[in-house]
Formats: sequence, C-alpha cells, structure tokens
Amino acid sequence: MTDERTSPKLRHLPKVDAVLAEPAVSALLADLPRWAVVDAIREELSLVRKKLLEGADPDTEGGKLSVSSVAIADRARALCAFPLQAVINATGVVLHTNLGRAPLCDRALRRISELASGYCNLEYQLETGTRGSRQQPLAELLHKLTGAPAHLIVNNNAAAVLLMLSGLCSGREVIVSRGELVEIGGSFRVPDVMRASGAILQEVGTTNRTHLRDYQSAVTEKTAAFLKVHRSNFAQLGFVTEVSLSNLAKSAHERGLLCLYDLGSGALVPMGTEPSDPSVGDTDEDEATTQPEPTVKQVLAQGCDLVTLSGDKLLGGPQAGILCGKAELIAKLARHPLLRALRPDKLQLAALGATLELYRDGLCSELPTWRMLHQTEDTLRARAERLQQLLTVAAVSTDVLRVRSAVGGGAQPLHKPWSYAVSPQLPPCELLAVQSALRRHSPPVVARVARQRLLCDVRTISDAQLPDVARALRAAIRR
Repeated sequence: MTDERTSPKLRHLPKVDAVLAEPAVSALLADLPRWAVVDAIREELSLVRKKLLEGADPDTEGGKLSVSSVAIADRARALCAFPLQAVINATGVVLHTNLGRAPLCDRALRRISELASGYCNLEYQLETGTRGSRQQPLAELLHKLTGAPAHLIVNNNAAAVLLMLSGLCSGREVIVSRGELVEIGGSFRVPDVMRASGAILQEVGTTNRTHLRDYQSAVTEKTAAFLKVHRSNFAQLGFVTEVSLSNLAKSAHERGLLCLYDLGSGALVPMGTEPSDPSVGDTDEDEATTQPEPTVKQVLAQGCDLVTLSGDKLLGGPQAGILCGKAELIAKLARHPLLRALRPDKLQLAALGATLELYRDGLCSELPTWRMLHQTEDTLRARAERLQQLLTVAAVSTDVLRVRSAVGGGAQPLHKPWSYAVSPQLPPCELLAVQSALRRHSPPVVARVARQRLLCDVRTISDAQLPDVARALRAAIRR
C-alpha cells in the first residue's frame, strides 16, 4: 500500500518498453532472447518498486528512474542458463550420486557424438534391411565379459530388478533375508520395488543372522524364487551370518525355484581394494577389513539364474541396468510389455558399448572411475602439493592433509582409500561460508568439511582442474 510520499516516486518508474529501447539494453538482444531480456527488465523494475515502497530515494535521470543495464544483463543470462552444469568434485567421493556418479570415458563421449548427431541403425539390420533389436549390438560384448548366455539392458538397476520380478515372480512369493532389505539413495527401498513388481515379499531370518533353514522353511506352493541382495551400500560386522550364494542357488534348484541376485553396483573385474588400517585412520569409521566386491562372473559361477547390476557405478559407464543369466529367462523378460517402458535409448547404448569395449580390450585405465580408484598415494600427494603451490603463489595459506576418500555410489562401503586434501587455514566460523562461495564459483567446486577443516580432496580432481580449484579457493576466501 502506497502513501502520499511514495506514490509520486512510483510515477518515476519507466515502462518496460522504454527500458528495452535504451541502447545498452537493446544491445542485449543481439546475444539473448527477447523473452529473457523482457523478464529481466520486469524483475529489475519490481525490485526498484520494492525499494521505493520501503522508503528509498529514487535515482533519477532526466526525470525518470534509472535502471541498471548491467543488472538486467545478469538477470537475463541467469534466466537462460541451464540448471545442470559441470562442477569440480573436490569431495574425494568417486561415485558421487548427487554429482552424477561415473564420469564417462573419452571413447564413450566420442561414440555419443557420432551417433547422436544423426541417424543410426538402432533397430535396423543393415545386412537384411529389416527391423532389428537394440539389445543385439552389445550381446557379444556382454557375453565375453560376463560369460552369461544372454543379457538385457534397461534404464538402471532398479528397473532391472523391477523387470526381473515382474516378469518372473508377479503374484508369487519371493523369499529374501531381512538383513538384505536395503534402502538406496532417496529413500528408495527394495521392498518398495518388490511390491511395485507384483511379487509377494516373504522376509526370513533376522537383521544380522539368516540361515539356509530360514529360506527352506518359508517355501510354499506359491514361492517362485530366492532373492539375494548384495549389501553394496552398507556392511554388517560382528555377530552376523548369511547364506552363501552357492548354497542358496543349490537349495532353490532342488525345490524347483529360481535363484535371483541383485548385485547392485556390479563389477566386471576384481577391484583390488586395500584393507583399512584401524591404527592410523583419520575417521572413526575405519574398519579392519574390506569385503571383496563380487564380480558378475563369480556370481554366475555359483549357480545364480539371473543377476542385475548398474552401469554407472563400479562399471564406470552411463546410467544403465544390465540383466545377465539364463537364455530362457532373458527371452521371457524380453517379451514382457514393461521392457518398452524401461529400455535404454541410443545414447545410453552408445556410451555403454564404448565402456564395455575398454574392458574387452584390457584398457580399464582409460575409464575415469578406474583411474580415480587406483591412483597411488604418491600420485595423489604430488597433485595436492601442486595445488598447494598454486595457492601459495595466490597468497592463500594451506595445509596438505592425508585423509580418507570413498568409493561412493552405494559401492564398497568399507573401502576408504587414503588420499590427500588441500585445506586452507581458516577459522571454524568461516568454513561453511567459504564452502558455499566455492559452490557459487564458475565452475562450481564442491568440497567437504570434516573435523573443522575445509577439504579439497585431490582424488577426484584432475590435473587440468587444479588451476580452476586454486582460483575458486582464492576468490571464495577473499569474498
């Protein structure tokens, strides 16, 4: 509501068309769409109006309020900016779900560019000129890498589990250990997926101990399968018992049931993790043992009928879900109407194919995820010292600290390899402000705060990104 003093001030506000006609503003139309410039003008005028109503004195020019063309340009560019943008991951978490998990390899990026810029034979057989299957191009690659007779590719691993249970167990019971009813990111739970599939969840055992007799005594005429879920995002230690996959598969087959395995993160080759040393850890979470990550071949060799895994976690490729197993089961799922809703597009297939080729050719070191997980401490320390040197030149005082990083992405929760982080010397009261300023930098830098220190873990920072991180830290601390 305006009063007698404010109302005359508002009459000085220019119209949108008048501001748009100003040379400095109209020049923006050469680079920015008209709608964005107009919306930016309206927002700027609204801000000026609010200030006037709060009692501010107007800055007039020629009897009219002056509006900042620079502010309008900044607003217009912000309106046009795409919300998703590249960020520098300085957290040390390699498969950071919130930051997009696995970065793609150069071969995958080239393959996407080749196939996305025009048409491709996604479902077309060039030899016969007839319709084909989008699943076929990767069939031979996956067979060589997993040893499974048949495969299906879907959008992600949750989709793979949903399709597996819908196509093979809908309306029937699936027996699973209580200790394996996991919840993944975003409150997404295995029991929810099972209910959505139409399968009937039958829990057995206790949270920490499940025996083979628990599965066997729960079998009824309605039972379709035993389901094992890999606890890829947490671990159980202490007084625990679980049934081995080989014994579970044998027992299932003796009763005419299926043995299904949600492998989750899914590795194609041994990951070569190191055990954590509890005597020298920098966190309270270090454990003395690291559970090995089972590979797809190892799981299938133990008699499992069908395995599902992710493409964008330990495999190091794009978001995808892969089903591996018996040909008759895969054929049944391939005919399921749900597959069309869950199928991958040409970009996922292009990136996944390029990723799998590197495994086939023994070139795992070309995968960014593989490189980050297998860096030596000497390499990491040298990178941290280079970053520290850049900051010293910029008059920023820092420490190089030995820290624990993480695999992330719901994979290998006990594996926390040693890394090095550059930490600016800041009072605790400034940590969150500097961390926030880093996120607002261009490009944004996402770092972590632990034990009253801001840490830029170099495990997930490339050599080429070091100058950007140094500039971001210098600007954030000065701000």
